[in-house]
Amino acid sequence: MSNNFLLSSFPQLETERLLLRETTLQDAEATFAVFCDPSVTQFHNLDTFTSIKEAIVVIERRAKRFERGDAIRWGIARKQDNVLIGSCGFTWNPQEHSAEVGYELASTFWRQGIMTEAMDTILQFGFQKMGLRFFVAQVMLENIASKKLLEKLGFHSQGVLKQYGFFKGQYHDLEQFVLKNKNLSE
Repeated sequence: MSNNFLLSSFPQLETERLLLRETTLQDAEATFAVFCDPSVTQFHNLDTFTSIKEAIVVIERRAKRFERGDAIRWGIARKQDNVLIGSCGFTWNPQEHSAEVGYELASTFWRQGIMTEAMDTILQFGFQKMGLRFFVAQVMLENIASKKLLEKLGFHSQGVLKQYGFFKGQYHDLEQFVLKNKNLSE
C-alpha cells in the first residue's frame, strides 16, 4: 500500500455470521437506532442521538474520511437480514504504519461474540492487506467490556493517559492498548 493507504474501493468483508460493509444513507435509520441508546454512547465520543439527521451526518463524515484516505469504518450487518447493528474500523497513521481502532454495537447484540468476530476480521485486514505494524485503542477506564474485548483480541495495556480525551464537555483518563503485527520483526 502507498503511504496514504488509499484503497481503490471500499472492501466488503465477510465472517461466519456477519457482513462488514460500507454504510450508506439507506442505513440511516439503523445507525440512528444504535446511537439513540444511551448505553451505547455512554463511553463514546458522540452524544446520544435525538434525530436521524445526526445519523446522516455520521454516515457522510465516515464516507468522506474514507474517500480522503484517512480512515475506514465498516458497518456491521448480520448476514441473515443485512441490517446494520453497529460499526468498527480504524483511522490510520501513515508515518507509523499504524491505526487507531473504534467500534460500537447495538446493546441488544452485546455478549454474543459479534464484536470479537468483526474486530478480528478487520484487524487481520489491516495487518495482511494494508501492512500495518500495530493497532492502538484508547478506552475510558470505566468501560470494562471494551477492555475485555481488546484483551481477548490480543491487545496489551500500555497504561493510563491522564486527562487525554476531551469529549462530552470534559477531560477523561484513557487506558491505551496496543496490538502488534506478529508477522513483522521487531
